[in-house]
Amino acid sequence: MPDFNQKHTDSLWLRSKALTDEFLKVNNVPLEQLSPVALAYIGDAVYELYIRSKLLIPPKRIAEYHTQVVTQVRAETQATYLQNLEPYLTGEEKEILRRGRNAVTTKPKRLSAKIYQQASSLETLIGYLYLTNCDRLQDLLTKLKINSDVDG
Repeated sequence: MPDFNQKHTDSLWLRSKALTDEFLKVNNVPLEQLSPVALAYIGDAVYELYIRSKLLIPPKRIAEYHTQVVTQVRAETQATYLQNLEPYLTGEEKEILRRGRNAVTTKPKRLSAKIYQQASSLETLIGYLYLTNCDRLQDLLTKLKINSDVDG
């Protein structure tokens, strides 16, 4: 069994990027044609995979993994992370956030519209960067300082 060190888990979640590149190339889909909702859909999956990868070490019971992942992927946590990232964002990235925020049309039931918009805009940015600049995405996600031994 391979030795999973922190560097390995930091890059492990990005390996499916080649599949996305192939999908966009084969289907001749310009990135600009993807809606903010589509980018958020991809971003949601990428974000959860990143969180799962970060929490994989040290080993825990599945119930502990699940509790920690759910805590990290909640809209409230995502909104907080977005606020922490904002000083590091470029003008282009802030524009992607704006597009993601403005694409939110449903009214959430359990939380404020503002928090839901912030979480959705973060997912939109993650989806966009996943498709355009994985190095930048990795840089920003690293700034979140997600701790694998935090209680859920």
